[in-house]
Amino acid sequence: MSFVDFNRTGVPLIEIVSEPDLRTPEEAVEYFKGLRNILLYLEICDGNMEEGSLRCDANISLRPVGQPGFGTKAELKNMNSFRFVKQALEYEIKRQRALLDAGKEIVQETRLWDAAQGQTISMRGKEEAHDYRYFPDPDLVPIKIDNQWLESIRAGLPELPAARSRRFQSQYDLPEYDAEVLTGDKALADYFEACVQAFPQPKQVSNWIMVELLRELKKEDTGLAACRITPEALARLLALVEKGTISASLAKKVFEEMWASGKEPEAIVKEKGLEQISDAGALESVAQEIIAAHPKEVADYQAGKTKVMGFFVGQLMRQTKGQANPQLANEIFQRLLGKV
Repeated sequence: MSFVDFNRTGVPLIEIVSEPDLRTPEEAVEYFKGLRNILLYLEICDGNMEEGSLRCDANISLRPVGQPGFGTKAELKNMNSFRFVKQALEYEIKRQRALLDAGKEIVQETRLWDAAQGQTISMRGKEEAHDYRYFPDPDLVPIKIDNQWLESIRAGLPELPAARSRRFQSQYDLPEYDAEVLTGDKALADYFEACVQAFPQPKQVSNWIMVELLRELKKEDTGLAACRITPEALARLLALVEKGTISASLAKKVFEEMWASGKEPEAIVKEKGLEQISDAGALESVAQEIIAAHPKEVADYQAGKTKVMGFFVGQLMRQTKGQANPQLANEIFQRLLGKV
C-alpha cells in the first residue's frame, strides 16, 4: 500500500507501506534495499538517505509461539541507513523479548534509534487511531483510480531491477550472482550494457566491472558518476587483450592508469611501451638463456614435474617485464625442454 502526502513546505512525499510479512532484520533490510532500487530505476527518488530523500519507519512486534494474533507493536521512526535499520531492529527484538520474558507488557509507542548509544528510545506513545490526529483536507479532492488508468501506467513503466536481472541471465548467459550485482545499481547496469555493445563478450565485461571497476569505486568510496573510464574505453581495453596487443596482467595496470588519468587505453599502451611481445624468435632466445641458467629445474621437468613449467614462464615474463605472450611462451618452453 502507498499514498502521497505533503510535508510542511509543500513537497510531495510518497509513503509505501508493506504488509506485516517480514520475519527478521535481515529480511527487512533486503526488502528496503530492493524498494530503494526500484525507486532509483523509476527515477522518482535519488535514494540519498543521509540527506533525507529516503527514510525508513519500521514496526516490530513479538508474539509467543502458538499465539494467533500479533503482539503489541513499537514503531521505529525515521532511520536513515540500512545499517541503522538492521541495528535498530535487532536491539528492539532484544528489548521486547526481555520485557515479555519478565512478564511485562509492551507499550504501543513510537521510538527513535539513537546510534550513539546503540539503543532505541521512546519518542511518543500511540494508543488509538485518534492519537494520530487525522483530519481531512478540504482542498484535496477525491481521485478515482480505475483499472484502465492502472494498466496504462504499468505499460509505461521501465524495466525494473528483477526483470533486468532475469534478462541479463538469459540474454547474456550470466550467472545469477553477476546479474544481481550488475542490476543492483541502474547506472552500473547501463554501464555494463554499453560496454557489451562495444565488446560483445558479456562474461569478460562482467568480470572486469565486478572486480576491477567496483574495487576502485569502493577504494575511493564514490559512485559511478565519478568514474573516469567510459564503457567504450573499457571495451577497447578488453579488445586489446583479445587481439593479443597486451596481456591480461598488463591490462590491469593499464586500467589503473586509465582510472587515475582518464587517458585512453591505446595512448597508455603506446606511451609506456606495453605492447605484448609475440616475436617467437626473440622470446626463444630469452627462453634458451633461462633453460641454460636453471639445470635443476630442467631436470625436475624431465623427471615428470610438469608444474615447473610455471617457473620457466614466470622467469620469461619477469625478464620481459610482463610483455611476453604467455601462450607463446608456454609453447616455446615445451618445445625447447622436449629437446633437452
